[in-house]
Amino acid sequence: MSVVLAPAALQDVAELRQLYFDVYGHGYPVPLGSDPAVMRRLITGGSDHWLTARTPGGALVGSAVVQTDPGSRIGKLLGLAVHPGHRGGGLASRLTGAVCDEAFATGLLDSVYATVRVVTEGPQHVVVRNGFRPLGLLPNAVEVDGCETLALFARYADGVLDHRAPVPHVPERLSELLSAARAGVGIDYAGTGRLPARAPLPTAPGAEPIELIAAPAFVRRRFLEHFPDAGDRFFPLHTPNAVLVAADGSFEAYADLDPVAGSCALVAVHPRPAAVSGALEPLMTAVTRAGADYAETLLPLADTAALDVFLASGFVPSAVYPAMRRIGDRLHDYVVLSRTSRQIDFRATAAGPLLQPYLGAYLSAWTTTYLPLHEVSS
Repeated sequence: MSVVLAPAALQDVAELRQLYFDVYGHGYPVPLGSDPAVMRRLITGGSDHWLTARTPGGALVGSAVVQTDPGSRIGKLLGLAVHPGHRGGGLASRLTGAVCDEAFATGLLDSVYATVRVVTEGPQHVVVRNGFRPLGLLPNAVEVDGCETLALFARYADGVLDHRAPVPHVPERLSELLSAARAGVGIDYAGTGRLPARAPLPTAPGAEPIELIAAPAFVRRRFLEHFPDAGDRFFPLHTPNAVLVAADGSFEAYADLDPVAGSCALVAVHPRPAAVSGALEPLMTAVTRAGADYAETLLPLADTAALDVFLASGFVPSAVYPAMRRIGDRLHDYVVLSRTSRQIDFRATAAGPLLQPYLGAYLSAWTTTYLPLHEVSS
């Protein structure tokens, strides 16, 4: 049966909520499928792209969104849903291609990324058919039907990858992730030097206890006071709603905390990311107590000082995002580091051929981080 694609309108909100319930039940952890206020803002905001699919009879059977962060020239594909009765006909792929084409046609985006469930290979095929490239795996990243691993993919505007800034060197523990990127994205990091791993960090005196303040309006004001220049804020499509403060005032770590999804993004650290040196263990304890079993941070691939601090504190390199941030006429690579307090179980992970190198890279990095050398060697 043919369907008609059209921009979402305010009068579609109730039907869209029903569609997401039909597809995901009560387990969908993204507000665009359940929170009418969020849905209305996306539809009327002017910078996001939301397409719906209807049958000739008018039934709403599909939805896809590209949410954008115009300041960073990045978008995110999310909310892809096809009614169970209309699967198997290529509608998911058609929606994905159409909404991404519309977003890139504005000329305002360098890339669009997607986090894809890997309980089956189907969603991976949908994004790959539409020009997305694999960037890595995010183990235990979200609570849907239990704790699930996500895969990170990105699609680039024409010519973007040709304007990457070179990275002189990176910590040794990123080597296998960068090798995986060569197969997944076609980026060769052979000319990037490797630096030896830093030893685990002792606990910083005076940092404990870590106080977590979950007051969204206050946190946003405080965040903007510390980072008034937009150039000092970079974690696209994440707004901090909590702040973790060291007892001695040595740092404030701003977080986008989502207890429903069981996740936390460490958006920024004042005065600098490396300021959490020696305090990430108690910080992670505070995050876990707040309901997040998974935490991630996004750091420039060239910031070896900050990378060393997080790598020495149990964070594992999970994904690399080439050409993520535009500064002037150059685009800079970033890396996602993650940590989970739950046992990781990859037995239900359907990692297709394009993701296999990233799975191997993650397992190697996790082993190096958490298993003593004699256990790895025996």
